[in-house]
Amino acid sequence: MSLPKTNLLYGKTIGIIGGGQLGRMMATTARHMGYQIIVLDPTPNAPAGQIADQQIIADYDDFEAIKQLADEADVVTYEFENVDLETARYLEEKNLLPQGTKALKITQDRQLEKERIKQLELPHAPFKLITDKTDFNQAVETIGFPAVVKTCRGGYDGKGQVILHEQADLARAKKMLTDNQPLIYEKFIAFDCEISVIFTRSQTGAITYFPVAENNHRDHILHTTIAPARVPEHVEKEAKRATEKLAQELEVVGTFAIEFFVRDDSIYINELAPRPHNSGHFTIEACNVSQFEQHIRAICNLPLMPIHFHGGAVMINLLGDNLDYFLSKIDRLEIAHVHMYGKDEIREKRKVGHLTFVDHDRDKLLAELEKRQFI
Repeated sequence: MSLPKTNLLYGKTIGIIGGGQLGRMMATTARHMGYQIIVLDPTPNAPAGQIADQQIIADYDDFEAIKQLADEADVVTYEFENVDLETARYLEEKNLLPQGTKALKITQDRQLEKERIKQLELPHAPFKLITDKTDFNQAVETIGFPAVVKTCRGGYDGKGQVILHEQADLARAKKMLTDNQPLIYEKFIAFDCEISVIFTRSQTGAITYFPVAENNHRDHILHTTIAPARVPEHVEKEAKRATEKLAQELEVVGTFAIEFFVRDDSIYINELAPRPHNSGHFTIEACNVSQFEQHIRAICNLPLMPIHFHGGAVMINLLGDNLDYFLSKIDRLEIAHVHMYGKDEIREKRKVGHLTFVDHDRDKLLAELEKRQFI
């Protein structure tokens, strides 16, 4: 991987591919640090574009737009993993993408991701690649039920996947093959909880970890994140050992997230995200340095900061579904940090903001939020 020869200091220009809320929070942090921002996103007035110096309105695979971004930026990053790989390689060859394309390529494809995890002998649920109905039958025979069928590419917040409880559910899952896309058939883990390990790795290989967080979902969408996670210390250590092995193998640069299922104090890697993550938003107020600032530091070849944590934090996602509920309690939100993403359209199941609550004591904070009917 080609690395910048010098640190990129204030006044330089950071290009961000993707104009959603993660790009917005990256841009907010970068502006505080004195950088100029150019965002590439096809949607006019995108959340990140609203606070950037410039937004290039074009599709992510528009090569002329990528060339313009390359001409005007000193370094480029991305806010989501489904970046066009060819354009990413172009930026890498121009020495503008410190994150490189190795982690990007693997995390874009669940087959590559699962196979690499298996190759590294890291804990994971049994799985099988599905390319036709014969594969389905073999997977049912060897892995059985319950199971999860996922598309190899795309899919998020529960999209692109089906849970199978019995034979009758197979017909629905087999319809996913009509797109001529391979699928992953994976054993369903009846987990006790899900945890996230959010970390940042510098261009020299130094790693800093944020507190391991516990995630709760509703309708396959992250609802709340609790930090620190309510798991034994040895579970955290095992998760970090697996994380470090993956980080080195994928040559990670920047902030990265790994989700684990925890069952009976055993861990199973669920998903990888080569970017800042929804479950790391609590770090903005609960830590001395956020996942976004560490990311900007990493891609600009600045030293990572040692992380200090207040002791307890809870993050709640605001969706089109629950926004009115929380806004109606605005007079009781004096303990909440409010973040809104500037999205033009508020609709059901769409993330439009989040709330973060911070205290020195996690359990005391949880009790207070339950008392106020916030969780």
